[in-house]
Order: sequence, then structure tokens, then C-alpha cells
Amino acid sequence: MITGASRGIGAETARILAGRGDHVIINYREKAKRADTLAGEIIAAGGSASAAGADISDEDSARALIDGIAQQFGRLDVLILNASGGLERNAAAGYAMSINRDAQTRLARLALPHMPSGARIVFVTSHQAHFHGRKPVPAEYEPIAASKRAGEDALRAMIPTLTTHGVTLHTVSGDMIDGTIIVQLLERRNPDAVAARRDTAPLPTITEFATAVAEASTSPAESGHTTYIGGPDYLTTEPALS
Repeated sequence: MITGASRGIGAETARILAGRGDHVIINYREKAKRADTLAGEIIAAGGSASAAGADISDEDSARALIDGIAQQFGRLDVLILNASGGLERNAAAGYAMSINRDAQTRLARLALPHMPSGARIVFVTSHQAHFHGRKPVPAEYEPIAASKRAGEDALRAMIPTLTTHGVTLHTVSGDMIDGTIIVQLLERRNPDAVAARRDTAPLPTITEFATAVAEASTSPAESGHTTYIGGPDYLTTEPALS
């Protein structure tokens, strides 16, 4: 299952995984038509997909999502934590931490009993969040970066528990990803911040980043490994974080 998969990185990851023969569950919060259209496109191309609506920041909705998957499929082999938020206009105070930390760990805990040994959790993040506290962050993105770093830390704290179930955690961190809604929102609020990243190096594309996310779902890397995409200055001026 891929959270926040009706568009952008999540949607492209779904296409890639379906193309290799996986059944993909496209989680969405509100855009049922968009998710159903994506599932239909995947099926028309010879793949297997279904859509499952849920607001993962709501505990009851998240629980119903996992219960539905367990009832329909019996297990969950891969959980890709792609959905995030907090940059939306008029987002409530505390929403960034609710969606980027609390929702991520809660969904992982709910899914874990249904994940067989050998299953994988993939956490999708940004360099601005992964290196939070060590690298400058655009002011508009600070709450998101801090909350996503908190979410990553909380998931990493679960590794001993995941290990007892035979489940591994893999993080994929990228620079600003060209064409994503996050970059579009940042360009409206702070175009200089996005331009500065473009001046440093070409921004990764959605396809490039989604390919890395898909590969992380089956990578033989040990639990806790991080894959980095783009942003070479993040990786060369200071030691990489785990």
C-alpha cells in the first residue's frame, strides 16, 4: 500500500510497482475519482491495483483502512509511507506533527500485525527534513521539516520491534522534487528558495524519485538504511545521517 498515492510521487510509484507485477493499493484522502482513475489506468495496462480511501491522520479512519486490507488480502507485504502535509493554506496548528509524525507511526503499528516476515516499510522524506537541524530550511517549510524529521526518528525507534516481526525499515530522502505539489506551493510562497536549489543542481524528477522508492521496497539493505536522491551538497559537506 502507498499512502497519498493518487498523484505525484505516490502515483508514479504505484505505476512502477504495478509494472513489475505487484498489486498496489492506492490510498487517498479525498480524491476518490483521481485514485480510481489511476487504478483503472494500471489495470488497463495489464497491472493490478485497487483504491482505498482514508484520512491517515484520523485514528479510526486509519484503523478501518488497515482492517479492510487485512480482510481483503490477508496480509500487507509493503507499506510505503508517502503521504505528508502541513504546507496547505489554513492548515490547523499542530497538523504538520499530526500527519508527519503521529499518523506515520500509528499506521506502521496498525499494519505490523498483518505484515509477514520479510515485509518492508518505506518512509518517504526530503533532505530538508532528513537533515533538519544541520542544514538551512526555508522558513515556510520549517514546520514540515521538523515534523517529518520527528516522524523519521519515531519510526527508527520502532526498528527493534519491527525486527522481532521480521519487518525492515528503509528511508528514501530526496532534494526538492521537480513537479510535486510541495515544490509548487513553495514556489508561490518563496520562489527564491526553490530557485536556489535549482541553481545548486538539477532537481530530481518525480519518475527518478519514485523509481528509488519502488526499489527501496525490495532492496536487500539492512533495516534503517537511507537512500539519497539529488541534492549533492547535502551529502558532501557533512557526514550523512543514518
